[in-house]
Amino acid sequence: MRAVIQRVTEASVTVNGEVSGGIQQGLLVLVGIEDADTAEDVAWLSGKIVNLRIFNDDSGVMNVSVKEAGGDILLVSQFTLHASTKKGNRPSYIKASKPDIAIPLYQQMIQQVESDLGKKVQTGIFGADMKVQLLNDGPVTIIIDTKNKE
Repeated sequence: MRAVIQRVTEASVTVNGEVSGGIQQGLLVLVGIEDADTAEDVAWLSGKIVNLRIFNDDSGVMNVSVKEAGGDILLVSQFTLHASTKKGNRPSYIKASKPDIAIPLYQQMIQQVESDLGKKVQTGIFGADMKVQLLNDGPVTIIIDTKNKE
């Protein structure tokens, strides 16, 4: 699994003119799923997201997690995170999982993040043409790949 995590002061997802999910202070998480991903990847990535200390403490130092800060999470599926640009100029999405594999893992990710965070998360709509709006705070943007745990 691959995730792009952005600290935001607000974020929302709109599908067909309707807001499907929105948050104020918290994290916008774009998540891409590939065939090799498992429940272990879901659990590890969820734990990292919820406990990542990228919010400021009272001294202005990034030392507080979204959970500790009382922030929210907007989780959005994004197959393009697994784009391969090695050859030519047209990205290949061959590594991105098809819906029959990706949807159950995405649903599991939602449930795991809710469990780890201790509250409901907002989401986009899997496979929809989504319009994502955000106000990046910092800016702070972190990329995590469960196959390359750095």
